[in-house]
Amino acid sequence: MRAAVIERTGLPVRIEDLVLDEPREGEVCVRITASGVCHSDLHVRDGDWVRPGPIILGHEGAGIVEAVGPGVTGLQAGEHVALTWYYPCLRCRACQLGRQWLCSGSASVHHTAADGTSRAHRQDGSDVRAYLSIGTMAERTVVPAAAAVPIPVSVAPEVGALIGCCVSTGVGAVLKTAEVPAGAAVAVFGLGGVGLSVVMGAVLAGAGRIVAVDRVADKLERALDLGATHVVRATEPEATVAAVRTAAGGDGPDYAFEAIGLPITIDQTIAVLPPGGTAVLVGLTPFGQRASFEVFPFVDGSRRILGSNYGFAVAAVDFPRYAELHLQGRLPIDRLVDARIGLEDVEDAFGRMRRGEGLRRVITF
Repeated sequence: MRAAVIERTGLPVRIEDLVLDEPREGEVCVRITASGVCHSDLHVRDGDWVRPGPIILGHEGAGIVEAVGPGVTGLQAGEHVALTWYYPCLRCRACQLGRQWLCSGSASVHHTAADGTSRAHRQDGSDVRAYLSIGTMAERTVVPAAAAVPIPVSVAPEVGALIGCCVSTGVGAVLKTAEVPAGAAVAVFGLGGVGLSVVMGAVLAGAGRIVAVDRVADKLERALDLGATHVVRATEPEATVAAVRTAAGGDGPDYAFEAIGLPITIDQTIAVLPPGGTAVLVGLTPFGQRASFEVFPFVDGSRRILGSNYGFAVAAVDFPRYAELHLQGRLPIDRLVDARIGLEDVEDAFGRMRRGEGLRRVITF
């Protein structure tokens, strides 16, 4: 199979021909039909997040089950699935409490199968890891059965792929992490795939005002198309904060979401809050970066900060839910995709992402 591999973090992608094992106990083989190019992949590619190599990139994928290993129930060959990049062990305390996004027993963080080994190999037999245990920038992958969630056949591959990461992260941040009530004023800083998914989640929640913030005009236009009521072209921080407060009405938004992972926008997300407001941090920074805020007004105004990992996703429940909302026309996930590309175009997609150009590029097979 062909796959996008980096030898180690910080090095360019190479397209390699790899050998893939058959699925073992509790695993399935999935033929990948689509894989999104996500900012988390860029963090690994550029060395912001150090990961062991060599490693197949990609963690936002959908495909079709080709083979089922021993002991697998509930999945069969031919089923269409979206892949979760944080498959649950279903045994730890967090999983037993229904908080699978906090699972402490998943091998995803080691980028291996559950037994600590790899299923992909180079021609010389050496192992190649799979990013977050799924490595979706490849023609095929072997994953734990818990990582493959059935979705309707009528869901397009690129839509299924985005459900696996940016949609669940952004929509879930609104509906599950923050539990935004109808009529609330919402601001969204950063309009990549995750930020625009936050906008769509705010529409689903019935937010009264939805203020979308970015420095790229095309992204602001797309946010309006997806349901934002106001947009702010980001400029100097103080001017941006003032403009967001004005657009949100009153003293500022009830909920402000940061979907980029930059200290400067995290600062602004907190700064726009009125008394009683909530900042929801969704974007992930490079390792070691810090943000700060003035403590007295934060405490005096009873403001809150929430961290939202993966939109509090319980994949087996949430993926089919988001797929059904899409099929009903209430979650227009397909409008997040600005280009379908080949595996050999990954480096170009990363370059565009660094420059803040476009929306989601999706590798289709």
